[in-house]
Amino acid sequence: MAQSQFSFLEIILQDLPSGDSAVKGDLNTLLDQLSDGDFYAVLTHSTARLLLGHEDDSRTENIPLRDCEEDYNRYISRRFRALLSSESYLSQKHDSLRKRFELLIIGVAALHAFLQSNVTGPPLSFDVEKLIYREPLLAEQGKIGALQRQFLQSLTVDGEAAYSLTPNVELFCIAKNVLCHPSVVDGGDDVRWARMRVNFWHQRMLSENAAELQKSIFQDLEVLEETVLTKGGRYGQDARVQFLLERAAVHTHHGFDVKARDDLERAARETGFEFALTGRLGKRTKFQEKDISQLVVLAKSADEEINDGQPIEETGVNGINGASGKPQNLDLNDDTLLESISFSKEAVSTSTTIQGEGSLSPRLASLDPSNQPLLKPLDSVILLSIASCITNTSPQHGLTREETLPYATRVLEGGSTNWQMYTQALLVRSRIEGYRSRTIERGVLQLQALVDQVIAETTSTVLSPRTDQNGDTSATSTFLPLPKPSESAPISERLEYIHQLCSPTRWELEAELAARWVSLGGLRTALEIYERLQMWAEAALCWAATEREDKARKIVRRQLFYSSKGPEAADQTLMEDDEEDWQGPERNPLPVDAPRLFCILGDIDKDPSRYERGWEVSKQRYARAQRSLGRYYYSAKDYRKADDAYAKSLRINQLNHPTWFALGCVRLELEDWKGAVDAFSRTVQLDDQDAEAWSNLAAALLRLPPTSTSTPSGLETDDDESEASPIPETNNSDPRRHRLDALVALKRAASLSHNSFRIWSNLLTVATSLHPPLYIDIVIAQKRLIELRGKIEGEACVDADVLEGLVGRVIALDQDNGVHKEGDERGKRKGLERMVNELLEKDILPLITGSRRLWRIMAKWEVWRNKPTRALEANEKAWRAVLSQPGWEVEGQKRWGEVVDATAELVDAYESLGERKRTEGLGAGEKGAVVCPGWRFKARSAIRGVMGRAKASYEGSEGWETLKQRLQDLKGGGA
Repeated sequence: MAQSQFSFLEIILQDLPSGDSAVKGDLNTLLDQLSDGDFYAVLTHSTARLLLGHEDDSRTENIPLRDCEEDYNRYISRRFRALLSSESYLSQKHDSLRKRFELLIIGVAALHAFLQSNVTGPPLSFDVEKLIYREPLLAEQGKIGALQRQFLQSLTVDGEAAYSLTPNVELFCIAKNVLCHPSVVDGGDDVRWARMRVNFWHQRMLSENAAELQKSIFQDLEVLEETVLTKGGRYGQDARVQFLLERAAVHTHHGFDVKARDDLERAARETGFEFALTGRLGKRTKFQEKDISQLVVLAKSADEEINDGQPIEETGVNGINGASGKPQNLDLNDDTLLESISFSKEAVSTSTTIQGEGSLSPRLASLDPSNQPLLKPLDSVILLSIASCITNTSPQHGLTREETLPYATRVLEGGSTNWQMYTQALLVRSRIEGYRSRTIERGVLQLQALVDQVIAETTSTVLSPRTDQNGDTSATSTFLPLPKPSESAPISERLEYIHQLCSPTRWELEAELAARWVSLGGLRTALEIYERLQMWAEAALCWAATEREDKARKIVRRQLFYSSKGPEAADQTLMEDDEEDWQGPERNPLPVDAPRLFCILGDIDKDPSRYERGWEVSKQRYARAQRSLGRYYYSAKDYRKADDAYAKSLRINQLNHPTWFALGCVRLELEDWKGAVDAFSRTVQLDDQDAEAWSNLAAALLRLPPTSTSTPSGLETDDDESEASPIPETNNSDPRRHRLDALVALKRAASLSHNSFRIWSNLLTVATSLHPPLYIDIVIAQKRLIELRGKIEGEACVDADVLEGLVGRVIALDQDNGVHKEGDERGKRKGLERMVNELLEKDILPLITGSRRLWRIMAKWEVWRNKPTRALEANEKAWRAVLSQPGWEVEGQKRWGEVVDATAELVDAYESLGERKRTEGLGAGEKGAVVCPGWRFKARSAIRGVMGRAKASYEGSEGWETLKQRLQDLKGGGA
């Protein structure tokens, strides 16, 4: 019986007409061979031999390779069509359907054989070249190498090239030809699952994502969603969960992390899997005396029998690490840290909560974190996928690494015993530990061990003996002894969940090891790896990162140009010549990754002609070349050319989020407001978590003329790719339309970047500029600005104009509403009134020091609240704020006028508030108690004090006479 990953093949087989039982039995045998990993048997089937040209019949004998212009892909495609479209087979429908099913299994077998030799191992048991090519081609010198380069060239999409030394690339190209052929896909929607898989692996093999493949992958996912996820349909629970996990892997790879998390949560619900990232008391170090809270993932699969190659009772660390056939889990061997967290045995009831809200379910609360039950394989994949999704969101953040590690630890210490799953968990942990001083050694050694066990054991036998430009055929050295054959997991186990785990290819794994060595300062070791893998672009970038642009330039030019001594000069000899600068003519043919190399050379030389050459070599399909041109022209402030370059890039790949953002910034500089609105709208459609894009979108909307509409500008967009606007629709005739849209965008930006005071300041400005203003939003924005900038700027972070408008609005509303309920205290009623009161009392009042205007606003508010004592105190502080400013006695009439006005206002306040009944503080409510019994004396003292200080400079001035008159009036009123 086939594995569940081939459930779509089982369904297709069931749908075949019931004919000869022997034929049905042969097809079942073929499917079982595929499931067991016997790919040689499938690829040597009679139909496969007809497809590959080892045999001929009446349908294929007229399709020789020479008629296909030596194009092996075209050769395979023509033979494929002949096998399905021959009249003799069309007349026999049953035979035609059988042949299509056989070819489908052959395509899947070719894909899995490729993955075995490049992702999981062990070595293939057959020679791929002898299996694929006919004897005359094998005998022709140099022919196989030319055909392999042709296969690699066929994998280039949108200028993005595959790894130039991809082993057994013929297998992948055969799988691609078969599974993506229209005749196969026309056989039913179930086949799209196979096409989606091969296209996704193709996408992952490229240096960057190709828009063409991305579009095809998501189209197939959309169709498969209706076919696979229908409840009560033909697909069972495991198949639905596998599809959700594969779709989550696709979303994570393309940067759609929110969608990936949704799929993972849905998969967990499908299986009944419960898990939670929580805290439990425990010790992390050897010398720790008290238990403190430690992050841990509590997880338990649904209560069903778990059949994963181990007895159910074999759980916990010993059950996993002690099993044979697993990659070696290296010990930490640290003098301080324990090998794993030692959790307290005491029950924790009140302090254990899931991250966020809500408490643990009874099934999880009862788990012992140091000895959790074995997980189902798909449940382990869910945990590892969540870890990858978290890391993809913010990989360099320390808290992110702390949050990710428990997911990998849970799989290692009690997850599935599947070989590839355990390998992936070790890889995730090694990535996290590479950033901590006490675990960095194990992180890099663990990664080296994975390279040894996944790659080195296959290098000597799987790779055909190709030589690099130095003629070097040496295999990868191993840090640890290679595992014995009895210790290695079988093929079927390694490939069982390969599509859900999204494991890296072996050259990606080695490149990651090289990047780790670079981060540790091991530049020579990293360069040795890059050069052995012939990853010249990465080697050049490695030199450039260490400020050795001369070395980087030579490496890149050596791949693109001949020696200055001419094309006939031997490259192998010149490579050792440090004086050679590779200034000769351009190579012919160029390497498959020439567009990327030209762009790297352009980055080093800061030469836009290199980007243009990369664009030309890719036949105007390499989007990065135009992106690089856009960055170059933007830094040179040639915004017109930058706009044109970014637009060309987006015509190739309209799903590139950073390019849309850059285009929007360029159009802001050009004052092309409609174009900027379109660019930033597309940016937030692709990533609605980009706070800066939302903020810039608001800035562009605010500058649109009242009659403008935010229509696309400068780019052609496919109808089926257009998306709804991220801004809610408003009335087109509303003159406030663009400002309202801008406010929505700013609110979204503020919610994403809660600590950006610039965004909150813009939000405050826009909310204030509307007619009528949005007072609730104004209060929220002003409050947040005070929280962010109050300790730094003090009272300067308060907008006095806005505050005065808020107070005036509340007072006006109170007057309009008339009589209130008895007992209602002003400033305490719900709504805007209470919000403004809390803003003034809790946030603004503690900040005010020397602002007369803010104290006046406070006084006005307290008068309205019927708190005359506090109002009079605010007036006194406003007056003192003016007098405390040094130099007013001699600095001119303007400053003197401010002092006169402040003193007159203080006298008015004494007159109006001094004899009012006291309503707060000591003596409030007592008979005869007034706010300020000696208000006249205080008023006269204030005037005399000011006149005394200003007599030498301003005696006889208009202000002086004003104060003199006010003093006379006060004397006339008695003491």
